[in-house]
This record gives sequence, structure tokens and C-alpha cells, in this order.
Amino acid sequence: MPVIKKRAVKKARIEIIPLIDVIFFLLATFVLFTLSLNRIAAITIDLPKAVPPDPTKEPPPVVTIQVSDQGTLYWDREIINKDILQSRLEDYARTEADPRVLIAGDDKAKYGPTIEVLDAVRAAKIEKVSIETRVRPTGR
Repeated sequence: MPVIKKRAVKKARIEIIPLIDVIFFLLATFVLFTLSLNRIAAITIDLPKAVPPDPTKEPPPVVTIQVSDQGTLYWDREIINKDILQSRLEDYARTEADPRVLIAGDDKAKYGPTIEVLDAVRAAKIEKVSIETRVRPTGR
């Protein structure tokens, strides 16, 4: 009986030399690319310094307008009608030297009535407006 020789099975190998060549090629490409970039010209800006508030001074008065889920408006915890909001804001802007308004909403307040309040504040030419980001109970 003839003897049949089996071919030796070659194991797969990872060749590290070509891998290093590819890595060095990529490194050289990125280095040359970054060196060819133009420097971005910057504009110098003098940023304002943050100063803590003076504890001896009383904070300026702020009117809080709250919008409820029913569309009811509260002017510093007092229920007001939407029809008188504009005139009340204009009176406040006329009488106060530095008028400030905080717009707040309860947990289910709708977007539309809140934007209507913001539009009324803008129409009264009150520039210092804040919108409260935490939820408070209705009427508080």
C-alpha cells in the first residue's frame, strides 16, 4: 500500500512589519496635514468679570407672572385676567426705574399662553425678562 503524505497545514499569522508601515504612513499623513493648516486669526475679547452681589444692597424688585395649566395668570400670587395684563405691564414699566419680570409656570402649563405672556412683556418694552426653569405649585 502506497504511503500518502499529508500536506502540512500552515497556520495564519499576523505580519507586524506591514502593519507598522501602515501606521507610520497614517501618522506622517496626519502630521503633514496639521502642519499645512493655516492658523486661525483670533479676535481679542475682554470678558466681564463675575462679581458676587453686595449683601448690603436689597435686590431689585421683580414681578413674577405665573401661567397655570388652565391658562390663568398670577401677578405676584394675585389672579389677573389676560385682558389687563398688557396695561398692567405698561404701568409697571412706567412706574419702575428698572423693571424686571420673571415668567414662571406650574407643572402642566401650556406653551402657548406662556409665549403670549412673553410677547406682552416685550410689547411693554421691558428688557429684563427671566424664565423660571423649576416647577412651582400653581399660584405660588
